[in-house]
Amino acid sequence: MTNTTKIATLAGDGEFTAYRATPAGTPKAAIVVIQEIFGVNAGIRRKCDTLAEAGYLAIAPDLFWRLEPGIELDPDIKPEFDRALGLMGQFDQNKGIADIEATIRAARAELGDDAKVGVVGYCLGGRLAFMTAARTDVDASVGYYGVGIDGLLGEKHAIAHPVLLHVPEEDHFVDKAAQAAMHAGLDDHPKVTIYDYAGEDHGFATEFGERRSDASAKLADERTAKFFAENLG
Repeated sequence: MTNTTKIATLAGDGEFTAYRATPAGTPKAAIVVIQEIFGVNAGIRRKCDTLAEAGYLAIAPDLFWRLEPGIELDPDIKPEFDRALGLMGQFDQNKGIADIEATIRAARAELGDDAKVGVVGYCLGGRLAFMTAARTDVDASVGYYGVGIDGLLGEKHAIAHPVLLHVPEEDHFVDKAAQAAMHAGLDDHPKVTIYDYAGEDHGFATEFGERRSDASAKLADERTAKFFAENLG
């Protein structure tokens, strides 16, 4: 069963829509799916549906709701890609983290206070997944091709729960120096695991479209599934 739900902001100054996918039986945990710069589009909804098929309650909050509620863009269409970059430039990441935390709390309220909640994010969402790991009590975090994580390493001391990062080695948004800084800063962190993907570019694990690289996407998703099975039960 799939539908949308409304979630109130932590500040109580509004509410936003989230796509949700519900498993057939009792959810074993919840996973918040964090969008790319293209909104909660068909690919992000498919990520949620797949997680629900695996037994999780999956929720994807519309993080661009303050800018343009319900926006859905296609990265393979250049004007839409450019529009997404513009929205990214206007997006308040701190408010985005607060909305992710509100979604985590809503999931816990629904499943019970002892329920575990993870996050998985892509692109912008990969960066936000790392920030969520450092700034909230989320139980497990996965980031795919997160951008600018090398600039967030000052927050790594605050990470208390497991983090998994998927890093394509030919990411044209994350250069070799940034990747090296991520490894230098995080390889010895007891809670962080990084997997590198040789020859792969940004967006390789997208569900649909030209960016997908099928073999590496399946490998990364298998690693993510194992990570969540181990850390969310």
